[in-house]
Amino acid sequence: MSAYPNSFYAATRITAPERPPLRGRRTADVCVVGGGLAGLSTAWELVQRGRSVVLLEQQRVAWGASGRNGGFVLQGWSEGLGAIEKRCGTDAAKALFRLSLEGVDIVRETISRHALPGCAPTTGKLSVVRYDNADGLQRFRDRVAAEFGFEFDYLDTARVRDVLRTQRYFQALRDPHGFHFHPLNFCLGLAGLIEQAGGVIHEGTAMTGIRRSGATLQVDTPEGGVDCGAVVYCCGGYGGPEFGRLRRSFLPIATYVVLTERLGDRLHDVMRTTDAVGDDRRASDYYRVVDGDRLLWGGRITTRDEQDEARLSAMLTRDILDVFPQLEGIRIEQAWSGLMGYARHKMPHIRELEPGIWSCASFGGHGMNTAPIGGRVVAEALCGESDRVRLFSPYGLDWNGGPFGPPAAQTVYAGLKLMDYIQETRSARRA
Repeated sequence: MSAYPNSFYAATRITAPERPPLRGRRTADVCVVGGGLAGLSTAWELVQRGRSVVLLEQQRVAWGASGRNGGFVLQGWSEGLGAIEKRCGTDAAKALFRLSLEGVDIVRETISRHALPGCAPTTGKLSVVRYDNADGLQRFRDRVAAEFGFEFDYLDTARVRDVLRTQRYFQALRDPHGFHFHPLNFCLGLAGLIEQAGGVIHEGTAMTGIRRSGATLQVDTPEGGVDCGAVVYCCGGYGGPEFGRLRRSFLPIATYVVLTERLGDRLHDVMRTTDAVGDDRRASDYYRVVDGDRLLWGGRITTRDEQDEARLSAMLTRDILDVFPQLEGIRIEQAWSGLMGYARHKMPHIRELEPGIWSCASFGGHGMNTAPIGGRVVAEALCGESDRVRLFSPYGLDWNGGPFGPPAAQTVYAGLKLMDYIQETRSARRA
């Protein structure tokens, strides 16, 4: 199995054992395929309900995007509220929004109840706009409060520029419910809880296929397999053709993150808040303070996973200086990327794919709250507790475009960037 990729999170992770690959055959009620946050959440929900679980991970627990993302745990989904309401109706949109809040609470309460080490949860996230939109932001705040029962705090331009020392931003909405944290340590802590409760995790173990033998599903691996009653695919952006129709229904999209040098007193010159920050652009900048006085800064999306650290550092340094030119000369100490699974409809695939085979995947870069609640509703369905999984039925396995999908997605992204530029330029001229 591969070592954890270079990142701030890998360098500051808690001690965790390497789990051996599966050799021979095991039996379980459920086999979970994928050891990112979705797979771990599903396994945790199942073992708490008394189900026996074997989890298979091709690399290491949270080796992919689950262990190297921005670390934001926030309400909502990758798809916007308006689009969800239009597709699903008002009542279903409200129910889905409540699920997203429950996902935030799952993570917070798990950290607190089990005293998971190294997670460092810090409350608050500012969603800033890069063009003057005071009326629009306040209307959105009021609508979400009235129709969805969620209260954002509104910050005017003067307040925003007091806490974020840049002329790039205008107004903001603050999420006082969400938080940011160390995602890899959370996942490693969750893996430990699963094992303490009797669950079994095998790293370095790829699923190679599934066969049916009467009511039993036989999950095959290179050196063995799992005989079980149900399987849950939690493959993320690294899933391959072995996932069949599910893999043909999402695109692996790359995003990029860097860690700056220690800023010392210079940090106060740019940020005067412990809140995480994300802007309103289609492929936003997002960042937060970590390790006392460093910026962990993410952004950009591409359909090609860029691995060159020097190139990534230069690319995101330009983004940092575009917002905070006073950091000219800043050094980047680490740079990394990760693949996210994006469906065309931008909502996760949470459903029964065929009898006994389920999916909990494709969280579109918004998985730190939605993967935990996805795991819960799948576990509820498997255990006959609820049918909340039906809320995701409008979001099916839309074809990802095959070989035409990545270039089409990149073209769409280029168009969205142009729209952002035009919108911001117009606002700057009026300012």
